[in-house]
Amino acid sequence: MSEENQTQNGQAPSFGLQRTYVKDLSLEMPNAPEIFLEQEGPTVEVSIQVGGQQLAESVFESTVTATVTTRIGDKVLYLVELCQAGIFEASNIPAEQLDPLLGIVCPTMLYPYLRANVADAITRTSMPPLHLSEMNFQALYEQRLAQQSGAPAQGEDSGLILPPGARN
Repeated sequence: MSEENQTQNGQAPSFGLQRTYVKDLSLEMPNAPEIFLEQEGPTVEVSIQVGGQQLAESVFESTVTATVTTRIGDKVLYLVELCQAGIFEASNIPAEQLDPLLGIVCPTMLYPYLRANVADAITRTSMPPLHLSEMNFQALYEQRLAQQSGAPAQGEDSGLILPPGARN
């Protein structure tokens, strides 16, 4: 085994997704059925948050939470909040690589599950599914680091993360 593939204790680094699951799901349609009579097109707001915690020495939970609020005028058509989680094993990873691994790689692996579950939940309302745009978790990670250091992130003006091309 090459030296660059081993850590100080002589063990090769290992990383893997052990399990993925929906940790929390909330779906609200507070103005149904009257809202179905509206002729105006809806507006959609999407917010994405990343979190996680260490469960054991080399076991971590990573979470990606999406909040999707769709309105017609000032009335909420539907509100979906979904927290997609995963259990990851990460051992013998150098300390300086662990935070980016948990903040970028893990959410990137969970996001396709979140996208599918959000689309499925919305379909169950009898509304057309909403397919969330691809997400750049490295940019989100860098934005979080900039916020922690007190420096404004590029283009930062709210906590809302929008699909590419959209402006808030």
